[in-house]
Amino acid sequence: MFALERCGLRRGNSKRRVARALLALLLAGPILPALAAEPDAPSALINRAHSIRIIIQNDLSGKLAGETEAEKNARGALVEYYSDPDARLLWVDESGITERGRAVMEEIAKADDFGLRSADYELPKPAVFNANDRATTDWLADAEIKISFAVLRYARDARGGRLEPQRLSPNLDPNLALPDPFELISSIAFRSDPAAYLRSFQPDQPQFEALRQKLIELRGGMFGDEKPLVNLPDGPPLKLGVEHEQVMLLRKRLDLPPGESETMFDEAVLKAVTQFQMAHNTAADGIVGPGTRRLLNAPQRRYARIHSQIRTILVNMERWRWLPHVFGPFYVIVNVPEFMLRVVKDGEVIHSGRVVVGKIDKQTPVFSQDMQEIVFNPYWNVPDSIKTEEISPYIASGGAWFFGWNTSVFKRHNLRINYGGREVDPDSLDWSRVDIRNLKIYQPPGPGNVLGNVKFVFPNKHAVYMHDTPQKFLFAKPVRAESHGCMRVQNPDQLALALLEHDQGWSEGRIASAIQNGYDQHVALQRKIPVHVTYFTLRVNEDSSISTFGDLYAHDARMSVALYGERWLAPVTSNYEAAPSREKPRGRDMRRSGTSGNPLTEALSGFLVN
Repeated sequence: MFALERCGLRRGNSKRRVARALLALLLAGPILPALAAEPDAPSALINRAHSIRIIIQNDLSGKLAGETEAEKNARGALVEYYSDPDARLLWVDESGITERGRAVMEEIAKADDFGLRSADYELPKPAVFNANDRATTDWLADAEIKISFAVLRYARDARGGRLEPQRLSPNLDPNLALPDPFELISSIAFRSDPAAYLRSFQPDQPQFEALRQKLIELRGGMFGDEKPLVNLPDGPPLKLGVEHEQVMLLRKRLDLPPGESETMFDEAVLKAVTQFQMAHNTAADGIVGPGTRRLLNAPQRRYARIHSQIRTILVNMERWRWLPHVFGPFYVIVNVPEFMLRVVKDGEVIHSGRVVVGKIDKQTPVFSQDMQEIVFNPYWNVPDSIKTEEISPYIASGGAWFFGWNTSVFKRHNLRINYGGREVDPDSLDWSRVDIRNLKIYQPPGPGNVLGNVKFVFPNKHAVYMHDTPQKFLFAKPVRAESHGCMRVQNPDQLALALLEHDQGWSEGRIASAIQNGYDQHVALQRKIPVHVTYFTLRVNEDSSISTFGDLYAHDARMSVALYGERWLAPVTSNYEAAPSREKPRGRDMRRSGTSGNPLTEALSGFLVN
């Protein structure tokens, strides 16, 4: 991809001829002082190295139409590196590719085992030799450029640079830590083991390594420990009463005993063939014709299942690249498709609990941020989305001014209005002239507060957080996608204890006291605690088994198409169906009476709360 021709410098053009003339002068003249690092070095070697450098600089100076920003940055870094007269060649010498170069190429060739694609990294083709049986200067320069570009791209891809998550969904918002190309190439130049350094850009997490090993296992043994399938060649139709040598193969394929005659298509064979046809949704006529032969020779179901598992592993490995290289000794991690939260200290889970996450059209975003405070008995400030989509239509349901505005919702749910710094009676407002977004509508602490007793704050642009809820029954549901995007947590007092005991030495009694006696009590954390909201749909367990979670927001599907350009095959073991693409919420009929099914009542009771 980064060949000389891509840089706009084809052999035989004017730039190449100028470079050749310059090289001829250099080779005929004295050795340049800047290159005389070793006084006793052969002048031919120094001149040859300098020749390679000039060709590299010449080739990198070209511009490429359609060059991506990443490619442009990589080329700029290499131009800067190779323009330094003291910078050494990294991968080649006068004889060809060095041991360092071969080690890096071998590492890049293993990219598939790490969830990348080795085909994405263009490496040198076989060497071109001159009359003296030495690799040509052109080839050496091209090899140096190709390996350097491959190194930069591999490191970027290993840290999550293959995709732009926000282009797939605004709710995929990780903090990518992509390597700086110049810093990378300058650093690898002085590494004694450049291959190990390159490998270090891969995620250093136990679960990533477990996924990697499972990927290798599935790719290397598509059929596990099963007996090798027997291939049934083309032949005449096999049916009840037919005696043919292929019936013996058919018996082996269907794992049947020989019977009285191995070559006789008897009742046992008929039953097995019929059951096989029914299992594969084809006409169960008991006859082995061309269609049934193809099914017998192609274990489609198992292949599709394993192929789906491999794709799921690959997209989950990709999402591990979005997380910090080092998690630190203490953090909170939420896995949205699993509806679970965990607190991890020194690599061990010290607290876990169920969570309720956003609905499909009100998704919980994927991002990382630091928790800064915990609030006991918080106020709920109604977000604009609920003001405009829930409260405003409900007020208008009274039929406008001639029937009276329906403001009962405020009293029923203990909602207060603050406008201009003072509390306002909702019946005193002309709702036909009020922009509800300009009103501060809030719910004070109390038994009916939709945030419950505790709120966990980690400021972010998505305006989401974790909090308690009065609707405890939601945690018993297997699929807990019920919110406007925030995460409702099970046992918030235990979560608060795990966090504040670590941060400030709080006891269980002090947590209980804060809940019972506190009134909008804000406790600032002395040490910010990282919170990682993740989206992992597959996990490799300690016994090497696999646990899968449904593709709730269709992020797996989007990523698979973006990475591999193919239709997504949902894992057959998912506990619920993959979600469709994000849709605009439908308009809601706010005129229904009563509480059952009323969107506003559900919202204000916590069912649709942000």
